[in-house]
Amino acid sequence: MTVFDAKAHADFAAAYPERPTRLDHGLADHPLLKLDALAALARRIRPVDAEYNRGDIPVGIDPGDTPANGLSIEETIRSIEENGSWMVLKFVEQDPLYRALLAETLAELTDDVRPTTGAMLKQEAFIFISSPDAVTPFHFDPEHNILLQIRGRKMMTVFPAADEALADGAQHEAFHNGGHRNLAWRDEFAAKGQPFHLTPGRAVYVPVKAPHWVQNGPEVSISFSITWRSDWSYREEYARRMNAVLRKAGIDPAAPRRYPHQNHAKSLGYRVIDKARRMTGRAG
Repeated sequence: MTVFDAKAHADFAAAYPERPTRLDHGLADHPLLKLDALAALARRIRPVDAEYNRGDIPVGIDPGDTPANGLSIEETIRSIEENGSWMVLKFVEQDPLYRALLAETLAELTDDVRPTTGAMLKQEAFIFISSPDAVTPFHFDPEHNILLQIRGRKMMTVFPAADEALADGAQHEAFHNGGHRNLAWRDEFAAKGQPFHLTPGRAVYVPVKAPHWVQNGPEVSISFSITWRSDWSYREEYARRMNAVLRKAGIDPAAPRRYPHQNHAKSLGYRVIDKARRMTGRAG
């Protein structure tokens, strides 16, 4: 089965890696992405790889304030139409069936990605299952990501990855040192977002660290997120970690530059420091 047609490949290649763009896909009717199959998957995965909570939350929320829904993983999926929840099954590529689906899907994009950012590293997949009107709060992620809508409707609003008014250097650095993905929201941010209306068969490419939030439509939503890292994304991460080191030393460092700039110096500097720390047993 072909997931992306010629137009989707052309649109993706033109946008990658720094511009969000809408794509069409052919996975909307895939049997592994139906609700019963996902309930069976939830029984097979590790409990730690399922994250779920109530979906009636604001765009911006402190992770510690996110309310639980009081249900088990499978109960949440089985009653998703009425329980008002948001759920993600993480790292589903650990399951052989979903690992094959991810590999087949990403393989179609290899020729679009490799000339720009090289090999597709650390390939992972996530499945989002949301009740009607559920909200995924404002956050960012470290991967290149394509979110494929399978069932229902949602609006994903994507913000410029390079805009440090949305997430300043300290927030990036805290995230890469174990901090949460959620970002503080201010109403004045809204004008900077680009909305993508997703229905079954449509997808959106989200660049590395592009902040975004999601509003589900009036029915149950299922989305399949396929992600990968690149050498460039790792260099950006290591440069951010180097900036954290510099900030602790009282220096206000410049932000790493976005693609096509490669951030080699700070990335190398951090890796040298990290290797020395590990060799001497010192914490970061």
